[in-house]
Amino acid sequence: MPKIRYNNIDNVSTDKTLKEFKQWREQRRRKVKDYSYKVPKHEPELDYLHANREETTITWIGHSTFFIQYYGLNIVTDPVWAEKMGFQRRLGDPGIPIQDIPPLDVILISHSHYDHLHLASLRKLITSKTLLIVPDGLKRKMIRKGFHRCQEMKWWDHMVLGGVKITFVPAQHWTRRTLFDTNTSHWGGYVLEPNHVVHASEESAAAREVPEQSASAISESQKAHDDKQAGGYPPVLYFVGDTGYFKEFKTIGERFDIGVTLMPIGAYDPEWFMTSQHVTPEEALQGFVETGSQLMVPMHYGTFKLADDTPKEALDRLEAERERLGIAKERIRVLGHGETLRIRHEADETE
Repeated sequence: MPKIRYNNIDNVSTDKTLKEFKQWREQRRRKVKDYSYKVPKHEPELDYLHANREETTITWIGHSTFFIQYYGLNIVTDPVWAEKMGFQRRLGDPGIPIQDIPPLDVILISHSHYDHLHLASLRKLITSKTLLIVPDGLKRKMIRKGFHRCQEMKWWDHMVLGGVKITFVPAQHWTRRTLFDTNTSHWGGYVLEPNHVVHASEESAAAREVPEQSASAISESQKAHDDKQAGGYPPVLYFVGDTGYFKEFKTIGERFDIGVTLMPIGAYDPEWFMTSQHVTPEEALQGFVETGSQLMVPMHYGTFKLADDTPKEALDRLEAERERLGIAKERIRVLGHGETLRIRHEADETE
């Protein structure tokens, strides 16, 4: 049976020729980069995070890995605690050691690239109550690897877990883990929102209830729903995943009233090579503006040397573009590894 090959919207290609790849490698050898800047490391608030099931929190582990507490659920995105990525050592230790992560209800995988899906990390994180959510086409592989409590989603599908509605949204990227599985699973981002939120497009969305949910997750999430603890409902959260700039930022912003966006800013240099698959810091801010989001948390920089940009370059370009666009400084929240952002609910401000 022929394998399904997934595409980007408008069939935007991320393919590169061997000649282009060699050209990049030759250019890289001539570049001298300063990696003296390190993302600050914060002592994680472990006691608070283990006890918390009410407040919305976002803790940056590194790269695209976050520990998120949302409406009673403990969630990790793109779990990678690996010390190396290929031949490149990690630039900084994970924000929270993997053994100290609170018990997880959900793990979200944006796509199957090694810097977003690390099987050894998954095996240490998952318990019998943890639901693994992956893009369409990846479930069979994950089950073969022993992850049986797994659910896959197509673009614009959503599911409900406890009081949280999780929607899989498009991104512009590609994926591969072997020489033979290029684009045999999809890629995308995730939007988290309280399940009471209703959209105009609700009737056309594909909705699924997740069977055999964690009883503790449901009870905690329902408790948050019933009591409106911590000041009310949490803001809608958009985890972008890995992407080049594309028009769907605006579409996603039109479908959701986004409060917080976790947006990649790194692995863009050389731009002629990376442009279709990774946003520049300037494109990241453009996408942030087009989503209509209130707060942006940068990610996908400062952990691995995936391209030729440095963490300092990415942050400097982000800040210069923020000033040029006149975006208020407090709307871009740059986290350190292990730092926890506490999100106040309803009309309250972010801490």
